Amino acid sequence: MKNKAVSVTYGGNRGPGPLSAIHVKAAAGNPRRGWLTAGHLTIPVALGRGGILANKREGDGGTPRGCFRPRQLWWRGDRHSRPQTFLPARTIGETDAWCEDPGDRHYNTWIRRGQGEGGDRLKRADHLYDFIIEIDHNTRPRIAGRGSAVFLHLARDNFGPTAGCVSMTKAAMLQLLRRIGPRTRIIIG
Repeated sequence: MKNKAVSVTYGGNRGPGPLSAIHVKAAAGNPRRGWLTAGHLTIPVALGRGGILANKREGDGGTPRGCFRPRQLWWRGDRHSRPQTFLPARTIGETDAWCEDPGDRHYNTWIRRGQGEGGDRLKRADHLYDFIIEIDHNTRPRIAGRGSAVFLHLARDNFGPTAGCVSMTKAAMLQLLRRIGPRTRIIIG
């Protein structure tokens, strides 16, 4: 009996399963820009203002070198319909934020914040966080000061550097989301 190709359906996605790995590398001559390779897809990306760093620290502007896994997609449901992805997905609400305070017991985790309270707000006026792929950088174990809120998200219009994340155009993000799953390795560096 011949083997048949099987189409996987997960999270509203049809077609081939998620990629086993994606690679992010700095561009030659510009450590603040780079390339993300996902199968046959090559995407230009903006990196942290400090380039890719092996010893990531809070506030250094570096994109951490290493191998990570995507945890989930956060997206602005008030601006966009749910994209196709193999990742668990969650809409961003008014009180959603990320703790960036190394002295807080919730450091580098999702938190709820009221008006005037600190934290990196996930619901922003600009479009940078319309789609966020949360990755498992500095999560097990979480070490105070080793970096927080490192995401894959949308790029600025001028493709300016990030504070340590990997950013890309919306079209590229939507293409990537269709191919990434919880077991996809994100290899940076």
